[in-house]
Amino acid sequence: MDSVTVLTAGHVNWDVTLRVDRFPEPDGEASIRSQHQSGGGSAANVAAALAGLEIEAELIGSVGDDDHGLLARRELEAAGVSLESLRVIDGAETAVKYLLVDETGEVAVLGNDGVNEAVTPDDLEPARIRAADHVHLTGQRPDTAAAIARIASEADVPVSFDPGRRLGDREYGEALALADILFVTDREARALFGVDGLDEAARDRIVIVTCGADGAEAYTPDGTAVHAGFDVDPVDTAGAGDAFAAGFLAAWLEEGDIERALTHGNACGAVTAGRDGTRSAPTADRLEDVLSRWS
Repeated sequence: MDSVTVLTAGHVNWDVTLRVDRFPEPDGEASIRSQHQSGGGSAANVAAALAGLEIEAELIGSVGDDDHGLLARRELEAAGVSLESLRVIDGAETAVKYLLVDETGEVAVLGNDGVNEAVTPDDLEPARIRAADHVHLTGQRPDTAAAIARIASEADVPVSFDPGRRLGDREYGEALALADILFVTDREARALFGVDGLDEAARDRIVIVTCGADGAEAYTPDGTAVHAGFDVDPVDTAGAGDAFAAGFLAAWLEEGDIERALTHGNACGAVTAGRDGTRSAPTADRLEDVLSRWS
């Protein structure tokens, strides 16, 4: 395959993962079993996973010039992600997210936004967006997401969008309308399209619906494909959706085979869910080994 460049855009965070015996009730208390720190943020997670899958990954986002921002940048550079479009904001704090993970692997998130949405439409470099082979949007400022999608679409660069947890709180109408591939959870799909609206939504695009341990479904203009997923004991599901998106895109951009893309996406998501931390997606060599054992 010729070299492919994917430009991801959205949040770059520093994550503090706290494994707890249970989620605390109001006025209650839970015990912390272990603590882990690493880079996070959906755009950064996808970019790092793509780089591990031998895709050239670039990143549009923002961090502060504090220690957390420095650590986040060092991790991404070590992973092979290009940071030429990453803004470093003087005197500002990098967003820190606290991820509570219970014994079943379920996740709750607390955090401050910091400066992870400092990139405005005026800060964009249109030439860099047009030069990409694919643009992947994650949760971010709606006006920035729309501007990136518009620039890419006008240059015939395909766009994918995974709006994430805050989909219901933000007006992403233009970015959603311009997305060629849309990643949503089953809950988000019902909220966006209703129970029976997925086939209509996929008349001119691909809609990927992730179903957690039950795998994923792809609704396309040519029909529907389903992959049941892989059986793993969940350890930490944070970042599994980002790993799924990276695995799907890497395979889709290589061959355009929807079933293969679903298989690779589910494998990357399953490996990540079975490990601690949001940056545990498999490398290309590791993915082939995993698929051979699961086949």
